[in-house]
Amino acid sequence: MRGDDRPARRRLPPAAPRTLERQAWAEGYQLVAGVDEAGRGALAGPVVAAAVILPPTSRIPHVTDSKLLPPEDRAALWERITAEAVSWAVGVVAAPDIDRLNILRATHRAMHEALSGLAPAPALILVDGRPLPGTRIAQRNVVGGDRQCYAIAAASIIAKVTRDRLMCELDGSYPQYGFAEHKGYATPPHLEALRRHGPCPVHRMSFAPCRECSQLVMFERDDLELA
Repeated sequence: MRGDDRPARRRLPPAAPRTLERQAWAEGYQLVAGVDEAGRGALAGPVVAAAVILPPTSRIPHVTDSKLLPPEDRAALWERITAEAVSWAVGVVAAPDIDRLNILRATHRAMHEALSGLAPAPALILVDGRPLPGTRIAQRNVVGGDRQCYAIAAASIIAKVTRDRLMCELDGSYPQYGFAEHKGYATPPHLEALRRHGPCPVHRMSFAPCRECSQLVMFERDDLELA
């Protein structure tokens, strides 16, 4: 604690560099979009992708990997990014479609939905991780892009804040799982709730913990009925 009894504020990381965007602008790509996703590894809820085009004048501090930022700072940055953006959009793919498609294809679908929502459309996309199949837009792929590219980092923040808000809404419908706290990830409290209650309609049944807990709950109920 400081002398005035107020807690010291955590120092936030610097913004990701704009090297890739500057290179693209120098090559003649005027509209460059960053693309990233949130929720790919969760056990419940949707996967959310975001695409964002920011102007060359954008200089928002601390725009970096959303996982490095406290929730209140992510929310504040969401406001600034969406206010400054030339264009931004999100794509959302729900748990049943994740189970039907698999998580990789569902992530790609969410990215395509986000890109289709951009107006104007980008000339080039900078995508976090692997290449995005099925797009005619020129693309460059950046492993760990949310820490290496300002536009991708901005997309990571938009995707993360959007998904967190959706999980808080789902918490109102399924309060026994604690979605507002863990956002559907495999935390010990979430796994314990799964074991106790079994999965709900927004759990991803193609993911092993959900499938195994569903089978366990069915076995326990069968045992009770036979007792």
